[in-house]
Amino acid sequence: METARAQVGELIGAPPRDIIFTCCATESNNAAIHAALKANPQKRHIITSAVEHSSVLNYCMALEKENYRVSYLPVDRDGLLTLADLETALTNDTAVVSLMWANNETGVLFPVDEIALVCQSRGVLFHCDAVQAAGKMPMNVSKLPVNYLSITGHKFCAPKGIGALYVRRKTPFTAYLHGGHQERGQRGGTENVALIVGLGEASEMALRKLPDNERTVRRLRDALEKGMIEGIPGTELNGHAVQRLANTTNISFLGTASEALLLLLDEEGVCASSGSACLADSSGPSHVIRAMKPETGTRREAVRMSLSPANNETEVTVAIRAVSAAVQALRSLSG
Repeated sequence: METARAQVGELIGAPPRDIIFTCCATESNNAAIHAALKANPQKRHIITSAVEHSSVLNYCMALEKENYRVSYLPVDRDGLLTLADLETALTNDTAVVSLMWANNETGVLFPVDEIALVCQSRGVLFHCDAVQAAGKMPMNVSKLPVNYLSITGHKFCAPKGIGALYVRRKTPFTAYLHGGHQERGQRGGTENVALIVGLGEASEMALRKLPDNERTVRRLRDALEKGMIEGIPGTELNGHAVQRLANTTNISFLGTASEALLLLLDEEGVCASSGSACLADSSGPSHVIRAMKPETGTRREAVRMSLSPANNETEVTVAIRAVSAAVQALRSLSG
């Protein structure tokens, strides 16, 4: 376990003793926000964004029922956050700012360095959901004034059901789960040693593959994206063209229901999604796309695809052909 703690720490640039093992990103996110609120019980204001993961948004909504006030910062059409909105939202009553590093649906990157500095200058605790970014881009939290940072293993090939929370040295922390003295008393409950070892090994592998992830995966992603946008009429990229992760593309196929498109792609062996995997059974449109483009209303037309160093040019070509044929078939049916 301690070897794994060091491996996870190296992935994000953190001292091993600042790593707490959790069961998943949801626990890490909830535990960080919980700790920040416990550290400042007199403060009743939370700042997050309209495009956060459901584990942050739903917890914030639950806290509103406990008389906390939550500010949900907007994003523009490219999914970008404006620092001025954050600075305006901060008050003397703000207990914590919880903002993600990379969006899980579009890959759009928030300016974490600048957000952290703004929070530090105002004396406000900052939690960063880095689940989508960890293992896909270089990180060194020791050089950032981030107080809490969440990651989960299955985003970089570790087993599902294991996560971690970084808590910066001297940052206040109150256990979210109470039990025995595991994790130096910071997280009660018997540790799943096998999954923790898996998280450690995956962290080491991800760190080793980081150069390939940027160099190889971005080229494949760009080729996939170009083939779909230029080859299929009525398409629209969701997310900033540059300020996003190298592996993610999110495209709307106008007039084409994403659920039907995904069924046809599945038959061709192409794996994609219409939003967050955690909300796969939701019948409504993506809250991320709706926040970026309010005019989308109730439409579900966006499809997300993710790549890895294991993909190749042939798979990209196959995917482009499959998407093109499926979109054409669905549009012909709808007249």
